[in-house]
Amino acid sequence: MALAVSLVLAGPALAQTKVPGDPYADDPVGIVADPCPQHPAPSGGGWQMWNLHMLTRDFGQLCRYAAQNATLGAQKVRVVFMGDSITDNWINLDKGFFVDGLVDRGISGQTTPQMLVRFHRDVLELHPAAVHIMAGTNDIAGNTGAATIATVEGNIASMAELARAHGIKVILASVPPAAAFPWSPDKQPVPQIAAINAWLKSYARTNRFTYLDYFSALAGSDRGMRPGLSSDGVHPTAAGYAIMAPLARAAIRQTLGGR
Repeated sequence: MALAVSLVLAGPALAQTKVPGDPYADDPVGIVADPCPQHPAPSGGGWQMWNLHMLTRDFGQLCRYAAQNATLGAQKVRVVFMGDSITDNWINLDKGFFVDGLVDRGISGQTTPQMLVRFHRDVLELHPAAVHIMAGTNDIAGNTGAATIATVEGNIASMAELARAHGIKVILASVPPAAAFPWSPDKQPVPQIAAINAWLKSYARTNRFTYLDYFSALAGSDRGMRPGLSSDGVHPTAAGYAIMAPLARAAIRQTLGGR
């Protein structure tokens, strides 16, 4: 007797969640020809709504650097700096650092799953000789929800292994020190930063990647940022970046053999 099998090939579309006052409620979602949002970031206190828009319409913020990536053309990229606001702010406070093929691809607020989403576009497609990955701060702060340390480590490992598979050298930077997060005051980041940094150092050694220890250079006795090196206990000042820059250059020389 033949066995009758019924397959549901299509079902009713799930209703899109509507948020009262969301100016982006009618934006297309799903598979689209152009993933880039057509709206500028709202001003005047609209950042919560903008963040909701980014998380639901462009989770990895693929559009942030789309135009800049296109303008690179045949320009030789030595190192892409992938990261969050600590990387994003670097170019603003030390413009002279990102020259000679060093490219900043930090995005404020991002967590490791968001970086992994855009890693192909913002790193692999630029064909750098090396990638500098500094991530984890916002995962610990819970910016995109709860995550285990193992998940964060897995996301970083996925980026590193993608880079290696494409012939790109890997520099794994420590999570910089922070005793507290102003935007997430209930978190206690010190032990979690220590755990991730211990894993980063071990993982880098096992895989022959370069481990770059910013933490030791920036941390005070409380294992937070030393006074004067950050604006809020998390984000480096120009003085903080002045300590980080030579460490980064030394790591690049070590990784690329003097190139």
